[in-house]
Amino acid sequence: MAQFDKLDRLLDQFVEEGLPGCAMQIVKNGETIYEKYAGYADLENKKPVTRDSLFRQASLSKIPLYTAAMKLYELGKYNLTDPVSDYLPEWKDLKKFHRKPNGEMEIVPVERPMRIEDILSMKCGLPYCNSMEYTEDPTLKSMQEIMKPLWAKGHFTVQEHIAAMSKATLAYDPGTHWTYGFSSEITAALLEVVYGKDIDTTIQELIFDPLEMDTTRSHFFGDAQERMVKLYAWNDDGTVSETHIPLDDKHLPGEEHMAGWPRYFSNVNDYSKLFGMLANGGVYKGRQIIGRKTIDLMRANGLQGVQLEDFQSDAYPYNAGYGYGYGVRTLIDKAGGNHNGSLGAFGWTGGFGTWGEADPEEGVAIVYMHNTLPDKELYYHHRMRTVAYGCLD
Repeated sequence: MAQFDKLDRLLDQFVEEGLPGCAMQIVKNGETIYEKYAGYADLENKKPVTRDSLFRQASLSKIPLYTAAMKLYELGKYNLTDPVSDYLPEWKDLKKFHRKPNGEMEIVPVERPMRIEDILSMKCGLPYCNSMEYTEDPTLKSMQEIMKPLWAKGHFTVQEHIAAMSKATLAYDPGTHWTYGFSSEITAALLEVVYGKDIDTTIQELIFDPLEMDTTRSHFFGDAQERMVKLYAWNDDGTVSETHIPLDDKHLPGEEHMAGWPRYFSNVNDYSKLFGMLANGGVYKGRQIIGRKTIDLMRANGLQGVQLEDFQSDAYPYNAGYGYGYGVRTLIDKAGGNHNGSLGAFGWTGGFGTWGEADPEEGVAIVYMHNTLPDKELYYHHRMRTVAYGCLD
């Protein structure tokens, strides 16, 4: 029987050192073997983190998105080598920036179409564009100009977002490099087209309903807003102060708060159902949600050469030891990542401090959550990951 005293002490230590609060759950073969809540959801009012506490998932929202994408793939809705423009016609005849030998930048046609495999693996050639902050990057500049009318409008659908962004100039030929960014928005639009429903409904019907995930949502319902942990920003002296971000407003109901594809809020219990299913060959409570071999494809590393250099660059130090498959990072080098889990373990992280990993070799899923800015994931996630795997039999 696994012993988790060390993990209890670590999470309590996090809080003693200044982290407002955190939650963690580990499941093995569909059964919970560890669950812990530490610290406060609301420091000022001494409201503790509990099983009902909700956390902003940020980029960990990509796990249900890409799981839904792979489920539609195995249903024959598309081939991974299909051009994106077969389903989203505006993404045809794309152009890229090209630097000439004399250093000048020119705009030329891409050498091949953008494929579905490119958007599922973050190789579409477009970074994220979330503000008008000054940049020297020509692709980002072109995206900023395109986004001005949508930002001025204040709200927009997935289809409006990707239709506008199809006019952006790519940073490189699709499939040649890895860049974290707009691939997810294109993927969400693709799913809307092939499933025939909006992306919220698509993921709800394909993932959340079969997994009985009744808490994970993009818009507040019932008492969800009151259950959200407060978001805290780190001060220079190691203390924290409550902060507000515009992304929180996207959780308010109503089309006036729409801004592209949804980011979710959830708790560790709900997300453990998703990661537990992925760790156990796609099975949840005896029901096959997605094929085991499809999950194997999803978590297979597809990065080589310069793509892997992009992924493991100094900009992404938390990716050490990992490769990238379809929407998930996957462990390919235990020593290189200082990782004591299993090769092939896969998952992702969220920008406010959420983290999840599925380990099919052990049948184990680990889900951890806190919400701070910055998330300090190199400190918290790597320690939590190391101790968690070390506690397993």
